[in-house]
Amino acid sequence: MASFGKILIGGLAATIGGGIAGNLLLNNNEEGSKPNKRELPTRDEEIECLQKDHYDVIVIGGGASGAGCALDAATRGKSCAASCSPTKKSKYFSVLGLKTALIEADDFSSGTSSRSTKLIHGGVRYLQKAMMQLDYEQYKMVKEALHERGNMLESAPHLSHQLPIMLPVYRWWQVPYFWFGIKMYDVIAGRQTLKSSYYLSKRNTLETFPMLKEDNLCGGIVYYDGHFDDARMNLAIALTAAICGATVVNHVSVTGLTKDKIGQRECINGVCVKDELTGKTWEVKAKCVINATGPYTDCIRKMDDPSVKEICSPSSGVHIILPGYYCPEKMGLLDPSTSDGRVIFFLPWQNHTIAGTTDIPCEVTHNPEPTENEIRFILEEIKNYLRPDLGVTRSDVLSAWSGIRPLVSDPNKPDTQSLARNHIIHVSPSGLVTLAGGKWTTYRSMASDTIDKAIEACCLKPDYKKSQTVGLKMIGAEGWSPVMYIRLVQDFGLDCEVARHLANAYGDKAFDVAKMAQPTGKRWPIVGKRIHSEFPYIQAEVRYAVREFAMTAVDMISRRIRLAFLNVHVAEEALQDIVDIMAEELKWSPDEKQKQIKQATEFIENEMGLKMHKAISDEIPTNLSKEDIQVHVRRFKTIDRDRNGFISINDVRRSLQQHGERDVSSEQLHDILRQIDMNKNGQLELPEYLRMVSAVKYGRVSFPRLVNVADSEKSKWEKKILKKKNPSGTQRRWSVNVFEATSSLIANLQTVGWFQFL
Repeated sequence: MASFGKILIGGLAATIGGGIAGNLLLNNNEEGSKPNKRELPTRDEEIECLQKDHYDVIVIGGGASGAGCALDAATRGKSCAASCSPTKKSKYFSVLGLKTALIEADDFSSGTSSRSTKLIHGGVRYLQKAMMQLDYEQYKMVKEALHERGNMLESAPHLSHQLPIMLPVYRWWQVPYFWFGIKMYDVIAGRQTLKSSYYLSKRNTLETFPMLKEDNLCGGIVYYDGHFDDARMNLAIALTAAICGATVVNHVSVTGLTKDKIGQRECINGVCVKDELTGKTWEVKAKCVINATGPYTDCIRKMDDPSVKEICSPSSGVHIILPGYYCPEKMGLLDPSTSDGRVIFFLPWQNHTIAGTTDIPCEVTHNPEPTENEIRFILEEIKNYLRPDLGVTRSDVLSAWSGIRPLVSDPNKPDTQSLARNHIIHVSPSGLVTLAGGKWTTYRSMASDTIDKAIEACCLKPDYKKSQTVGLKMIGAEGWSPVMYIRLVQDFGLDCEVARHLANAYGDKAFDVAKMAQPTGKRWPIVGKRIHSEFPYIQAEVRYAVREFAMTAVDMISRRIRLAFLNVHVAEEALQDIVDIMAEELKWSPDEKQKQIKQATEFIENEMGLKMHKAISDEIPTNLSKEDIQVHVRRFKTIDRDRNGFISINDVRRSLQQHGERDVSSEQLHDILRQIDMNKNGQLELPEYLRMVSAVKYGRVSFPRLVNVADSEKSKWEKKILKKKNPSGTQRRWSVNVFEATSSLIANLQTVGWFQFL
C-alpha cells in the first residue's frame, strides 16, 4: 500500500508539473505568426522544383512522421513573396524559412500511417504499465500523447472528433480498479481532457451498447479519446506543408545518398531520386537529409552505411472491417485483456465497425497482407464480448489489412536489446538524421524534436528556432463548422449524406469539390453522381483527388476515398468507373487503364483480404447425394421462373414480393445478391446455389435465426394448405412450401449476413 501511495502521489505531482509546463508551452508559441499560404501546386510543378532547386532539408518518407517534419520545417520562416520557379512568382505565395522537400516513394500514407486503429489517444495500456511498473518513460509518453491529442482535434476538426469508448466490466472487483485507472487518464490530460469519464450501471450499459453479452455483466466505464480518418489526415498534413512552401512529391523514390568529403569526414549533401511514373532520375542537393521512413528506416540507414546494425523490429497489426450494425454509431469498445495480452478496440468508423489490432513479428514488405489466423483471432476475441445470438463470423469481414508497426532499438544507447517505447532521433557520423518509433498521435511533437535536432546537427539557420505548428490549422479547417454541410445542400443541391461526407473529408475545400459535381438528372439530389449506391462518395471526388496528387487507381480507392478499406467487394465493383474518370483527367491510354485496373485489383485481393474471402467461399464442398441434388435443382427452378439458368435480381425481387416484402429497396436487393454471388457476375448460378445448400446441410455455416425463420414459414404454409379442400392440395403444398421457404431464406440473408463460416 505504501508503494501504491508513492505511485499516486508521484503521478499527481508529475501531472501538476506537466500541466503547468503544457500551459506555458501553449502560451509561448514564440515570436512566430501564422504562415501565409500559397495555392496548392500540381505534381508536375513540384517535380520541376525538385529538379532545379537546392534545399535546406529533404525529408524521406511521406507518412505521418515525414509529412509532419516537412510541415514543421516549412513553417519556421517569415512570410515573403517567393516561388520555387521564377515564372510562377505571381501565382504562389510561399514561406521562406527552411527550404524543404518531402519525397515519398509510393503515395502519402501508403504504409503504416493509413492502416492504424484510427484513434488519437494517449494509450490507456501505457498508463497502466507506467503505474504498475513505476515507468516514468511510459508516463511521459502518455502525457505527451494526451497533449498532442488536443492539438490534433483543434488543428483538423473536420477530420477528427471525440469518441466515447466503453470498457465493459464483468467482475465486481474490477469496477474500482478500472475506474481509478481511467480517472487518472483524465487527471493526466489536465486541461486537455475531452470529457470526464463515468461509470454506467448494467442496465445503462446495455442501453448504450445493446450488442454486449449480458451474462455476468456488472456495468461499464466510459472514457473519451479522439477518432480520425488517418489517411486523409496524413494527406492534409502533406498538402498543408505544400501550401506553406514545401516541395511535396509522391511516387518519387530515393535510390541513394550523395556525399561530400570534408577533411577526413564524408557528409551527406543530397539524394539520388527516381520518378516512379516516368522513370526519370536526377540528384537533389540539400544541407540536411531526414530519414522518416517508418518500417523502412534501416533501408535508408544502410544507404548511408552498409555495415550499420538494424534497429527496426517490425510487427504486424491487422484490423478488420465489419458491418456497422455490430457497434453503436457513437460508442466504441475496449477489450482490456485479450488472450495474448494486448487490447482489442471495437470502434465505429465511416458507418462501419473496425476491430483490431494484432501484434505479431513480421518481415518488412511493401505489400503487407493480413493472415487468416490473425483475422480469426480478432473475431474470436470480440465474440467474447458480443451477444451469442449476433453470430459474428468470418463472412461478416468486409475488408482486412495489415500495417507494419516499426518498433525500434535506440542506437544512441549501448544496450540495444530493449525496444524504445517512445520515438528516437539519431544523427549518423555523416549527418543523416533518423526519426523512428513513436505513434500517430505524437507525430507533431516528433517532427518538432526532429527539426530541432536537424537545425543543431546541420547548422541550419531558420527564422524561428522553435516550432510553429502548435494550433496550426490544416488545409480545409479554416472555414469548417459542424453545420457547414447544410450550406452544401442548400447551395448545390447535394444529397444530405453526401454533403456531410464532403464536409467531414475536405473541410472548407468541400465547396471546390461540389463545384465539380455533375448533374444527376433527377429532381433530387440535383448534383453529385455517386460512385457506388452504398457509399456517399461522388464522381467529382475522383477528379478533385487528381489535384491532391492521386496518380494511380490504388491511390484513389485506398487513401483519397476509403472504399478498399471499407468494403473490398464494393471497391472491386466501382474500380472500372473510377479508372475511366482518372483516365480522362490524367490522359491515360487504354493500355495504361488496363494496367491500373490490374494493379488495383491485385491490391484489393492481396492487401485488403479479398483473395482470402474468395478462397474460403471456394472451400465449401458440394457434398450432396444424387437425390438431394435432384430435389434442390427443382427448388432452384422454382425461383428461376424465367428459366435463365440463374437467379437474377428480378427473381429475388419477385420472390420477396410474393412473400409480402414490398418495401425492400433496390440497394438492399443488390446487397442480397452480391453477398451470395460467389463469382461476382450479378447472378446466382446453380452450382453456387447447391454449394450454399451443402454448406447449410453439413454445418459449414451457422445461421440459426435464418433457419428458424425458414422453418417457421414452412410450417405456416403447410397449415394454410391443409385447411384447403382442393384435391390437388398435396402437390400444391409441396410447390408453395419450397418456394416460400427458399424465398424466406434469401429475404433474410440481408439481416444475418451471408455464410457465417464456423
